[in-house]
Amino acid sequence: MAGSNSTPYYTPTSKPTPTSHHSSLPLKKPNLYSLIAITFLCSAFYFTGLWQSSTTGAGAGSSSVVITTTSLPCFPSKNTSTNPPSSRTTTKKLDFTTHHSAADGGAAVTAPDDAIKIYPVCDIKYSEYTPCEDPERSLKFNRRRLIYRERHCPEKNELLKCRIPAPHGYKNPFKWPVSRDVAWYANVPHKELTVEKAVQNWIRYEGDKFRFPGGGTMFPNGADAYIDDIAKLINLKDGSIRTAIDTGCGVASWGAYLLSRNIIAMSFAPRDSHEAQVQFALERGVPALIGVIASKRLPYPSRAFDMAHCSRCLIPWGEYDGTYLIEVDRVLRPGGFWILSGPPINWKRHWKGWERTREDLYAEQNKIEQVAKRLCWKKFVEKDDIAIWQKPFNHMKCTEFRNRNKNPPMCPSQDPDKAWYTKIETCLTPLPKVASEEEVAGGQLEKWPKRLHVIPPRISRGTVDGVTEEVFQKDSQLWKRRVSYYKSVNNQLDQPGRYRNILDMNAFLGGFAANLVNDPVWVMNIVPLEAKVNTLGAIYERGLIGTYQSWCEAMSTYPRTYDLIHADSVFTLYENRCEMEDIMLELDRILRPEGSVIIRDDVDILIRVKRIADGLNWDSQIVDHEDGPLEREKLFFAVKTYSTAPATQPSKTT
Repeated sequence: MAGSNSTPYYTPTSKPTPTSHHSSLPLKKPNLYSLIAITFLCSAFYFTGLWQSSTTGAGAGSSSVVITTTSLPCFPSKNTSTNPPSSRTTTKKLDFTTHHSAADGGAAVTAPDDAIKIYPVCDIKYSEYTPCEDPERSLKFNRRRLIYRERHCPEKNELLKCRIPAPHGYKNPFKWPVSRDVAWYANVPHKELTVEKAVQNWIRYEGDKFRFPGGGTMFPNGADAYIDDIAKLINLKDGSIRTAIDTGCGVASWGAYLLSRNIIAMSFAPRDSHEAQVQFALERGVPALIGVIASKRLPYPSRAFDMAHCSRCLIPWGEYDGTYLIEVDRVLRPGGFWILSGPPINWKRHWKGWERTREDLYAEQNKIEQVAKRLCWKKFVEKDDIAIWQKPFNHMKCTEFRNRNKNPPMCPSQDPDKAWYTKIETCLTPLPKVASEEEVAGGQLEKWPKRLHVIPPRISRGTVDGVTEEVFQKDSQLWKRRVSYYKSVNNQLDQPGRYRNILDMNAFLGGFAANLVNDPVWVMNIVPLEAKVNTLGAIYERGLIGTYQSWCEAMSTYPRTYDLIHADSVFTLYENRCEMEDIMLELDRILRPEGSVIIRDDVDILIRVKRIADGLNWDSQIVDHEDGPLEREKLFFAVKTYSTAPATQPSKTT
């Protein structure tokens, strides 16, 4: 366990001397036969290792793969000290530090081995390529209800086999919390929002930087003051509200300023005419995804968020039989709050400025009120420009109400957590049954930060297949140890500000993220569609955030989103499902220049991973498992080398 005073952990460069219960006894002097036997065995193992190394290298082509390991002396030492012996490594340590926070040229490209497939750099026109939200491809789909803004991924024969270039002049983002307020212009070279949203104080262009004053359409005094207004209406300080979702987030100022209150928001917006709004959010170091609420469920489990928010997000909440509000109800936790500001709230004051009639705005608000009532929500408060509704803690009274009013009907038997290309239904997702009106459906959550470490209700109630309380406790201890080991290999993990946006590609119960919660980082926890067990609901019950994803497709995010990517057994999971090189190319797309990668997997798989990484011009090495060299599972550490597009590169025609 991390922090224990017992036997030190194994690191790539040192290994503790084994101890025994009889270590206090005097050592016996080895006899001649023992020395001869030990010498023979050591020599045999040494030459066997050399033979295996040479045959492995030959079988893999002329490229060699070296695993960083340690060596111990053949003869037992007479020194009884418990200090680790001197060790040797067979490869140099990786440089995990950044070098391009100011204007620098591109990095020199090493000459790779001829046997390795080299992945060229894509044309500069793909610098902001989002494969599944490609503006050109989207035009082929139905524009009704914004369906064309949903995920529409390329066919296999359309996949790019090249590396997405960073724009010329790209620099490492500012460190958090400075990044909340300022970003490099070169990283997201779009001035459209500085003009379009100038009056609303979203973003300003100042020399070679963008500045984010924290303004928004409905909070001209800044997001901080706006959140203070919300805090006067509901309690944002006692830890009962931890996870939030912001629909139509703009540049995510609401989510950015919630972080100082220990509330983490999942912000999303489509890739639309507000060019690069989600990209700005990510550049600021704020959690965000490209997304739209249209015909498919949002990619989150049921009962995930303590609070949902819409500030003039332009979503027609009262239309289509209340479909969009029904979807918010699905992802909102029992007792959770929905906050609405902007049209039609406070229409009596703003109707002229909104250039709409009083009758139109009254009708819109009435539709919303009626849908909320049919969902059994109660109007919690409306004050000035903010209205708040609350979802019931259970459906006991709601069931009685629904016997009289069956629109929308209760959903039939279904999986409420299924949310990957799943069609939105105009029916009310039933909450888990309760024994009394006071009971919270699905179980009462602890307040933050206590909820991070207690058994999530989904697990304690036995609703996550194969995951027991004992499994959860063991997983928590396992990840304490693993993260401690990661930090011994990559000391930059302990340096505040080196990493901010982190992706865990196969999160299971969120143990990796839980052990980084005290660092100035946030982690997007992915539960793959192909995983045996859907654990994303339990991750949210811990006060963490995440989404569903199939790694046979591209992620709904911009290039250069993440500073660090972690993958536990991802390539084993996708063996014979999709191409390894396509997953690696996606990692290269969403990883920042000089970003880091940690991959855990079988050694044979990691050797293949490393060959592709070499072709991507990453610096990488394979090191032993934290339990020592006898484990087949190894660890792959890599750094994406810095490179950008040339200063002037004409875009090729398609």
